[in-house]
Amino acid sequence: MGRFIYLDYNATTSTDERVVEAMKLYFNKLYGNPSSIYKFAQEAREAVEAARSKLAKILNAKPEEIVFTSGGTEADNFAIKGIAYANKEKGNHIITSKIEHHAVLNTCKWLEKQGFQVTYIGVNKYGIVDLDELRNAITDKTILITIMHANNEIGTIEPIEEIGKILQEINKQRITNNKPRIYFHTDAVQTVGKIPIDVNELGVDLLSLSGHKFYGPKGVGALFIRKRTKINSLLHGGHHERNRRAGTENVPGIVGLGKTCEIAMEEQEKEEKKPKALRDRLEKAIVEKIDDVIINGHPEKRLAGTLNICVKYVEGESMLLNLDLEGIAASSGSACTSGTLEPSHVLLALGIPPEVAHGSLRFSLGRNNTEEDIDHVIEVLPPIVKKLRAMSPFRKGREGGLRWDTQKR
Repeated sequence: MGRFIYLDYNATTSTDERVVEAMKLYFNKLYGNPSSIYKFAQEAREAVEAARSKLAKILNAKPEEIVFTSGGTEADNFAIKGIAYANKEKGNHIITSKIEHHAVLNTCKWLEKQGFQVTYIGVNKYGIVDLDELRNAITDKTILITIMHANNEIGTIEPIEEIGKILQEINKQRITNNKPRIYFHTDAVQTVGKIPIDVNELGVDLLSLSGHKFYGPKGVGALFIRKRTKINSLLHGGHHERNRRAGTENVPGIVGLGKTCEIAMEEQEKEEKKPKALRDRLEKAIVEKIDDVIINGHPEKRLAGTLNICVKYVEGESMLLNLDLEGIAASSGSACTSGTLEPSHVLLALGIPPEVAHGSLRFSLGRNNTEEDIDHVIEVLPPIVKKLRAMSPFRKGREGGLRWDTQKR
């Protein structure tokens, strides 16, 4: 294999060698079932609880508020379905946004088929949720609001703390008026380990995360559930995870997630600075060297390593294939939607026309990227775009009469 440049860190990351080393012991040495009572098994239990404490620490939560899951998708399903069914006698209305990950959107759509009502609020051109629309969407039947902490495609960081404060005041009035409490969930899969998170400052009742998004192992995640939250279990079976998530614990994965959180707390600031500098270098060069490019997401309130662009008159898939031939791995949005031909629901929610949204590229940078990587992308991307535009009927149409929107955003 020749030169390989990985620019898809929002999809997944490599597992830190220190994490792999911490996990090894629990595959074939301390492999006991942590629910058994003998000493050998209890050594595994101690490792699970130590990891739980590390995870609680990175969120400023209590260890007993952490439930381990198989990843972010399960955590989102657990939070949304669990709250919906535990509180359905009090209300059946859920509020979310149009740009959520499909783990949230498809769960909400499924609940609609079960008789729940869901309001999907809009966002502005930067992907920030409309707080006035959110306030106006709340009804006497509202039991849950679920808004992601940062968007996986465009990197925009949502005003979760502000929403938390709004809900705190609303819930005070609702309790006084004997109305159901509104729970608040955030999908923080893209932010845990990347930016500082304090569940108390955010004002959330539930928070989802996944290990493989910040140099931990795949197949393990967690859901923070604030004490006294009324929630039903998603999986039923044994008494694992304080009766909240049945199934023998993934001890190596949990140990790895704990170590991942420990490393992230120590190195978070450094991890944020480097990708941001490289992203800004890449963004500046693309704007200078390629015309008719749209930068998606908020210019400042954005994850440090995320750059999402739309290149007009070119298909995103064609650009990806050509970049792949150059040894560059990027994406056109979420890894979970790469099998669909539909334009990104996130970009459509920003008001981008479908034909322009089809020309999207997402570069997400991480700890192993270098200036040389970015310079190589800057070198090969403009010729790729030029070649594809020369082949595109839309480019010719623009100069003739079959125009696409050419206004700068």
